[in-house]
Amino acid sequence: MQAWPQDPVTMDDIRIGVLLPIVQAQWGDGSDPRGLLDLAAGLEVLGFDSLWVNDSLLSPRVEALTMLAAAAPVTRRVTLGTATLLPVLRRPLQAAQALASVDLLSGGRLVVAVGAGFPARFGRPLYDLSEVSWPRRFARLDETVALWRHLWSNPGATSFHGSFLSFDHIPPTTQAYRRGGPPVWLGGATPAALARIARRYDGWLPYPPLPADYRAGLEGIRRAAAAAGRVADTLTPGLFVSVLIAESVERARQSLQDYSRATYGVSLEELETIQAVIAGPQEHVLARLRDYLDAGARHVVCRLGTTDLASQHEQAQLLAELLSALRRPPDGEENPVTLPAEAP
Repeated sequence: MQAWPQDPVTMDDIRIGVLLPIVQAQWGDGSDPRGLLDLAAGLEVLGFDSLWVNDSLLSPRVEALTMLAAAAPVTRRVTLGTATLLPVLRRPLQAAQALASVDLLSGGRLVVAVGAGFPARFGRPLYDLSEVSWPRRFARLDETVALWRHLWSNPGATSFHGSFLSFDHIPPTTQAYRRGGPPVWLGGATPAALARIARRYDGWLPYPPLPADYRAGLEGIRRAAAAAGRVADTLTPGLFVSVLIAESVERARQSLQDYSRATYGVSLEELETIQAVIAGPQEHVLARLRDYLDAGARHVVCRLGTTDLASQHEQAQLLAELLSALRRPPDGEENPVTLPAEAP
């Protein structure tokens, strides 16, 4: 597990991943979704460190864990992750089995980032569809993760009793590739979420609109970890960011405008008040990503803001050209970082 950065900032532990476009509106009408497997394999060849999927019931898509299970045999090296998984959509014991199965099939490459659902129309309906109450959803999420870890850490476990979940006579359960199971990260940036990450989770995967917000959140986790007597360098600081590379900021923003409306039904301007978004030429994207790295991010998950598979491949190529530059420390004003002549 990656260590949190110490001052001065070093870039040796930077990881860059890509979110697979499993939503039908993102892979494109008329496209064969099996092309997602070609994209997954190609992203590994391009040098990315991880592949991720998101989770919902509110739009047609390839189910998240099904996608990761399919990606496992066509990749060998990359981390496979959820950004983020919504445990409320699955029965807790079944989810433990499914996650352990993906970890087994991938040879221990799974990272599970979880969330309790975004407020309002992107979150509350999921609880209604799952027939689970909305109040105390964060405590329920924590307990679900505690159940998973209990089963993954104790192969002979036959019972579990909490405030929400209670089981007697649990049959033998599928064990993950790694004893104790895959690392579990948490999204969210409220003070309560930061405190829970510091006490209970293995990493943080937020999407703050500004690097300063990220820095403040990371400092909050460090303070809470110290207060809880936990060593901060056992947690991974991740970042989820939407990226679109084009010849100009204006052209990139127009493409992301189309993506935002197709995916969320909101304008790009509204999306930018909620999530980290970077759009423009490669030099601009590199500079903005570096701002987040300087703020402490170490595993960056990039969502490529296009609505067809062909464009996903093109954007992946452009982003791959930045990988070596991102992993080098800034040279300072006298020796500015330049982009590599070719993709690595």
